[in-house]
Amino acid sequence: MKLLFIGDVVGSPGREMIDEYLPKLKQKFQPTVTIVNGENAAAGKGITEKIYRRFLEKGAQAVTLGNHAWDKREIFDFIDEAEYMVRPANFPEDTPGKGLTFVKTPKAEVAVINLQGRTFLTPNDDPFRKVDELIETAKKRTPIIFLDFHAEATSEKQAMGWYVDGRVSVNVGTHTHVQTADERILPNGTAYVTDVGMTGPYDGILGMEREAVIKRFLTNLPVRFEVPKSGRTQLSGVVVDVDPQTGKATNIKRIQINDDHPFFS
Repeated sequence: MKLLFIGDVVGSPGREMIDEYLPKLKQKFQPTVTIVNGENAAAGKGITEKIYRRFLEKGAQAVTLGNHAWDKREIFDFIDEAEYMVRPANFPEDTPGKGLTFVKTPKAEVAVINLQGRTFLTPNDDPFRKVDELIETAKKRTPIIFLDFHAEATSEKQAMGWYVDGRVSVNVGTHTHVQTADERILPNGTAYVTDVGMTGPYDGILGMEREAVIKRFLTNLPVRFEVPKSGRTQLSGVVVDVDPQTGKATNIKRIQINDDHPFFS
């Protein structure tokens, strides 16, 4: 079976790339399950119910979040009913929503886990201890486990990859928005990449208007970061082959669609 994952969707440019290319990617790769990270989908910070449902309508079966999960207040009105949305599982106890969901397919169930790193991000519960608990829960139902580890530090992401090697099928990194070229199958069968990259503006800086970001570096003054409304766009993702019996990954391929890497190149 194949698992398709699309990295951090940023604002309306990212949503438009999902509208245009997700159906094409599904036709090309025929994934069993498609997962999208949507934590930046609403104007660059947060997600709305309308956007969540739009992702499902376009073919996603699960939506992961991250440190911007609560940036749109309306999420509190629907997250507990959003069966296929997962926020970081190591958020404090009694936080709305859930960090683990199961997607049923004709071949097998797929467990989808979301965790957030602690280095350079708001301190939360230990993601390493939490993942032990979640893997134990997931294994009671399926050997196929997908982990979106939303973290800042490359070292923390790599540490998580080695920590869960052989215990999850796929461990992808999100949050830093720049796709890394280190995709691999770890020795015990876990597909890994440090960061999948982002889906949205191609000529901004991490999805934001570059002039504002440069001004911040030049002056160290507060500036408002906004998602560019026009310009070139990109889509970043990975597709992973998984043995449905063992849950081991057998292949991982990066996806990058932009003007320098056309879809059918």
